[in-house]
Amino acid sequence: MTDRHFDFWPDRMPVTLDIPRTTVWDNLAVSARRYPDRTAIYYYGQPLSYQLLLEEAEALAGFLQRKLHVSKGDRVLLFLQNSPQFILSFYAILRADAVVVPLNPMNVTEELAFYIKDCEPKAAIVGQELYDRIAPLNGSGSLNHIIVAAYSDYLPSSPVVQPPKEVVAPRVAIRDDGVTLWSEALTSGNLPGPHNARSDDLAVLPYTSGTTGRPKGCLHTHYTVQATLVGASTWVNLTPNTVALTTLPLFHVTGMQHSMNAPIFTGGSMVLMTRWDRDTAAELIQTHRCTHWTGISTMVVDFLANPDLAQDECGSLQFVGGGGAPLPEAVGEELYRRTGLRFVEGYGLSETMSQTHINPVHRPKLQCLGIPSFDVDACVVNPDTLQRLGPGEEGELLVRGPQVFKGYWNRRSETEEAFVNLDDGDPFFRTGDIARVDEEGYFFIVDRLKRMINASGMKVWPTEVESLLYQHPAVKHACVIGVPDDRRGETVKAFIVLKSSEHGKVSEEEIIRWSKERMAAYKYPRIVQFIDQLPMTGSGKILWRKLQDEERRNRKRAEKMR
Repeated sequence: MTDRHFDFWPDRMPVTLDIPRTTVWDNLAVSARRYPDRTAIYYYGQPLSYQLLLEEAEALAGFLQRKLHVSKGDRVLLFLQNSPQFILSFYAILRADAVVVPLNPMNVTEELAFYIKDCEPKAAIVGQELYDRIAPLNGSGSLNHIIVAAYSDYLPSSPVVQPPKEVVAPRVAIRDDGVTLWSEALTSGNLPGPHNARSDDLAVLPYTSGTTGRPKGCLHTHYTVQATLVGASTWVNLTPNTVALTTLPLFHVTGMQHSMNAPIFTGGSMVLMTRWDRDTAAELIQTHRCTHWTGISTMVVDFLANPDLAQDECGSLQFVGGGGAPLPEAVGEELYRRTGLRFVEGYGLSETMSQTHINPVHRPKLQCLGIPSFDVDACVVNPDTLQRLGPGEEGELLVRGPQVFKGYWNRRSETEEAFVNLDDGDPFFRTGDIARVDEEGYFFIVDRLKRMINASGMKVWPTEVESLLYQHPAVKHACVIGVPDDRRGETVKAFIVLKSSEHGKVSEEEIIRWSKERMAAYKYPRIVQFIDQLPMTGSGKILWRKLQDEERRNRKRAEKMR
């Protein structure tokens, strides 16, 4: 293990951290016993206490067990936007000894069909506004019941700010077979059985994508989940008096761990937003005196660009950090000027349940992954020979630690390929990211070994987008790359060769509209360019990197001419 970074380890911070051998559910149970009347969630002004969270999570767990026959190890889909129901459902599923499968609420029906076939869930808990997307799949395969939640059930009569339209929408009575409304499930009067899950049992199955573009479920136990939520709360000094602004999507491991599970572990409060809005965020920070905010760089850029942001609206913040994409240096300096806080970046993956690296709060570096977190061993190696490389040398980032997943769901060969042995210790996980480490032990991302596009912190896999584009009747060939975008960091561009019979009959705008109807919002191509032919190898493999390099050269020339 490299130890250069210990010279910059925070004062009075332990270098190793014992992970609880209890379940994630126990964290809520303990906090509810300690602080029953403390507000766990502020939802547009509506306070929900820890005691209420505990009671309603247990009521929902009882319904899952008694009525839907969910048992230990069964998968339950969580298809909701940020809401009290997401948090309650997450803990209810764990209370029932089952496995949470959090899904991106941007997914459309075709994408949901894959997840249902792959992980074979017994039930799904779904936001009312998302129900139409999953309704055609109810009764397909293992899925035989859906609980539908209306976010307005938890709104106060007079919200402190204007909630999004999907939040204020009144509850709709859905009487389809195999459907129960959230309110009915909570009042069914079913008590859960004993909580029998153990630390090494499967707890969460977040999905990521591999180099083939096929989504893969990451096997995380209660222990691996505890590792990063306890590490996060310790590193940024969360306490029972913490008030966390919860803006990141909770289905994503960073939001799940830093903005939900870590505050619950410490008994803090969450100021919950269903949808990002910079004006709302500013009002909530000031109203609730938020102390901690973990976001992504695009949120921070948008927040600070608000011309109506008052100087004193951020005065309560003690920590601002996140990941997903590097924060521009000028924005980091603006944050410091307004708040006196340096942005604290971190790095992690679905396979590591959030952070493996994070910057020291007292000495962060911008556009930097940070240093290895508690008990993480990280190194940079030649991706072909696996030889360890020294400071400044670029290679693949490998990590091992208590948060590393146990493998991919039903993907034995891909699991084996993801790990490598370098010594007599535990195997290292191959992140697929190209990185370097400086003389002080700080890590920096250089490029991606895998072909992945990072759009506002969301991973987009070109092969998956291409496979959908090929379904368009006018498309002969398609190649997708990532191109720089001032707001999203990267955005999706598609080079398309049309079938000869379709020339002049279809436009770039039509391809974009068609894609938008069939792909999640962060995936569909924002830019389409028709070309006569794609560059290919002699064997017919598309040279995507050549297109990407040419695109970058063209953009540099255009910038010089401005």
